[in-house]
Amino acid sequence: MATEPGFVSSNVSVEVEGDITVPGAPDEDEQPSTLDEPVIETLKRDLKAVGIKFLHVMIPRQSKSLLRDWDLWGPLILCVCLAMLLQGHKVADSNNDGGPQFAEVFVVVWVGSFVITINSKLLGGQISFFQSVCVLGYCIFPLVVALIVCRFILLAKQNVALFFVRLIFVIAGFAWATFASVKFLGDSQPRNRKALAVYPIFLFYFVISWMIISNSG
Repeated sequence: MATEPGFVSSNVSVEVEGDITVPGAPDEDEQPSTLDEPVIETLKRDLKAVGIKFLHVMIPRQSKSLLRDWDLWGPLILCVCLAMLLQGHKVADSNNDGGPQFAEVFVVVWVGSFVITINSKLLGGQISFFQSVCVLGYCIFPLVVALIVCRFILLAKQNVALFFVRLIFVIAGFAWATFASVKFLGDSQPRNRKALAVYPIFLFYFVISWMIISNSG
């Protein structure tokens, strides 16, 4: 059967030769698969990564791992701890379940992080949305530590001296959280707009600090 010029007959088999690989791509056979590993190994790896990020917050230094290997597990854990500790024992003493108080903390943390991230992007920040939320969430850690200390102080009979002790711990946590977040996020902002990017961060941690120092129950 004759074929018209420019067309290839479907009965003709064409052999394709060559190695269909992407130059520079890692060999799949050499990469360890995480799909077949035990669940306990996955949990250990994730917990280790979260712990390393907490260490970076407590000892801020020029490290890109907090931005590169971002996750939201740490911010979620800190937000839950913050909300539960701010509730205290008022839930047991009241007729409601404390839901609005718990929700208020979530709204402040997550909406605040969202607003700061949007502001950073509008100012030309070279950072992704989830990277910014990750850093802001992890940097709440010093304030959570200050809140735990304040909860222990509130177990004693309160006076002016103990209030100032609580105030010192909250101020220290606020300063450390702000310093750590600016340390990680500062380089992602244009130099002439850093002040505009830092101010919402300052306000964000100030609101959380006010919630901690005003909590007396």
